Amino acid sequence: MTNLKNLSRIQILGILLTLFAGLIVFQMIRIQTSASAKNLSQWAKNYGYQVTTIQSERGYIYDRWGHLLAGNEEVYELGAELQYVTNPTTVAQTLASVVGSDYNTVFSQASEQYIEGSQVYVTLADFVDSDKIAQIEKLKADYEKSNPYGSNPNLPSLRGLTWTAHLKRIYPENDLASNVIGFYSYRDRENGRGFYGVEEKYNDLLAGIKEQVLIPLDPYELQSIPTAPAGASLILTIDREIQRATENILDKAVKDSGAVNGTIIVMNPKNGEILAMASTPRMNLNEYWNYSQIYTDGVPYNKAIGQVYEPGSVFKILTMAAALDADKVTPDTPFTDTGVINVGGWDIYNWDRGAWGPQTMIGCLQHSLNVCLSWVALQLGPTSFYQYLDAFNIGHRTNIDLAGEEVFPLSEPGDPMWYEVNLATNSFGQGVAVTPIQMVMAASSIANDGKMVAPHVLKAYIQNGKQYNTNTQIVGQPIKAETAHTLTQMLVTSLQQESSDALVDGYTVAGKTGTAEIAVNGEYSSNQTNASFIGWGPADDPQFLVYVWLEKPSSSIWGSVVAAPVFSDEVKQLVVLMNIPPDSVRSGLQGQ
Repeated sequence: MTNLKNLSRIQILGILLTLFAGLIVFQMIRIQTSASAKNLSQWAKNYGYQVTTIQSERGYIYDRWGHLLAGNEEVYELGAELQYVTNPTTVAQTLASVVGSDYNTVFSQASEQYIEGSQVYVTLADFVDSDKIAQIEKLKADYEKSNPYGSNPNLPSLRGLTWTAHLKRIYPENDLASNVIGFYSYRDRENGRGFYGVEEKYNDLLAGIKEQVLIPLDPYELQSIPTAPAGASLILTIDREIQRATENILDKAVKDSGAVNGTIIVMNPKNGEILAMASTPRMNLNEYWNYSQIYTDGVPYNKAIGQVYEPGSVFKILTMAAALDADKVTPDTPFTDTGVINVGGWDIYNWDRGAWGPQTMIGCLQHSLNVCLSWVALQLGPTSFYQYLDAFNIGHRTNIDLAGEEVFPLSEPGDPMWYEVNLATNSFGQGVAVTPIQMVMAASSIANDGKMVAPHVLKAYIQNGKQYNTNTQIVGQPIKAETAHTLTQMLVTSLQQESSDALVDGYTVAGKTGTAEIAVNGEYSSNQTNASFIGWGPADDPQFLVYVWLEKPSSSIWGSVVAAPVFSDEVKQLVVLMNIPPDSVRSGLQGQ
C-alpha cells in the first residue's frame, strides 16, 4: 500500500512538471508570434535597445601556395544626418569633387522628406575607399576649425556628414581563375551571396553566420559590441603560376586558331587535384556587374564543367581501354582497314574516307581510324561496351566542387533513341556528349593504374583556427592496372610514330587527338569541329593530365594541327613550374 502511495505521488509530480514545461513552450511560441516580436526594432527601442545585425567576415580564398585570390577590404558608406547639416551646398560640392557624383538632387529630395518628418538620414554613396574618406575627413576638420559646429551657414561646413566602415569583396588577381572562383555580389549587403565557382559552391562555409543582436542604447550598459567569428577560408588546389601560364597559352591558342572559345584543364591524375582550369570567356571579378555583357547567348560561366559536346576521337581511348581490359584485343591484334564498315545498316567511314589496309591496334589509334574502333566496339558487344562506359562515369556528373556542372545522359541499349549504329558511332566519340571535366575524370583511370579519381578544387579549409584537408577519392576502377599501362604505352608509341606536334623534347608523354564534327540543323558540318587533345606524363609516372579543347577553330579543323601543339606548349610550362626533371635525369636518379 505504501508503494502505491509513493508511485501516485511520483506520477502526480511528473504530470505537474509536464504541464509546467508545456506552459513554458506555449509562452515562448506566444512571444515569438506576437505583434511585438514581429516588430523587434520597436520592441527594442521601447526597452532602451537597438537591433543590430552582426555578420561574419567572409572567408578568404587562396591558391595552394597561399597566394590570395579573394579577400576583403574596408570601404565606407557615406551618409548625412539631416538634422545636423548646416551647409548642404558644401557637402554636395565636396562629394562631387572627391567621390565624383552630383548630390544636389539627393539633398533636395532628402531635405523635403526630413521636413516632412519621414527621413532623418540619407545614404549618399557606398563602397567609398579609405583614401577618399581621408580627404573628406581632413576637409571636415579644416572647416570645423574656421566654422565650429557649422554655426555660420554661410561658411563651408561638412557637419552632418558621416561615414561607416564595412567590408567589400576584392579579387587581387582580377580575372585570374575567374571561372573557378566565381564572384560575390556585394551591392546588396544584407543579402549578398556567391555566384558560380567556389564562391557559390562553398557560399555557406565562406559566409559564416548572420544574426540579429540587441545592443543597449545606454553607453554605461554597453560592455562590448558582439562580433561574429569569421567565415571559413578556402585553400584551393589551383597553382597560381600554372593557372596564369595556362590562361596565357589558351588565349594565344584561341587567337591563333580562330576558335570561338577554348578550355584547358590540368589535373594531377593520382589525387584529382585541379592545378589549373582555364576557359574563355573570363572576366574581371572586381567588376562582376559586367557578367551579362560578357556571357551572352547562354555561354556557360565555365565551359570546362558547364558545356557538353561530342568529344570525337579522344573518346577512342575509352573504347580501346575497354577492349583491352576485356581481353578482346591486344596491342598487336591485326585489322585490315577497308575504309568502311556496316553497322546496323549504316556505313561507317574513316575521317578521311580512306582505306588504311593492314593495321594493329596501335596503328588504329595512331591513324585514328573510325572503322577500326567501330570493329573493336563490335568485339565488345553492346552490353560490355556500355558497362565500361558507365564504369568510366560517362553520362554522369563528376560532382566536382564547383557550381554549374552539366551532364548529358548516355543513351544505352533499351533506350527509345538507341540504335545498333550507336555502338559504332559512340566508339569514336560521336553521338555521345561529355564535358571536358568528364573526359579528364575518365582518363585519370588510364593515367593512374586503372583507378579513377574524383576531380576537386578544394585542397583544405580553415575554420576556427583549424585546418581540414580534403582527401583523395577513388570513385572506381573501370580497368585493371595492366590495361592502363598497356594503353599508355600504345599511346606513347602512336604519338612517336606519327611525330606528333604534341611531343615534348626530353619527356615521354601519352595522348590522343580528337576532331569532332559539329551537328548543324541536324546534319554534321565538315567545316565546323571541336578540336581536342588529351594526354598525360611523364608516361612512366604521370604527374599531370592535360585536356585541351578548342571550339570551332578556323585556321584548321583538325585536332592534330591546332590542339596537339597547345598540349605541347602546356607541358613545356608544366615541367618547369612543377620541377619535373627530363626522363634521362629521372631514370638516372631511380638507378641510384
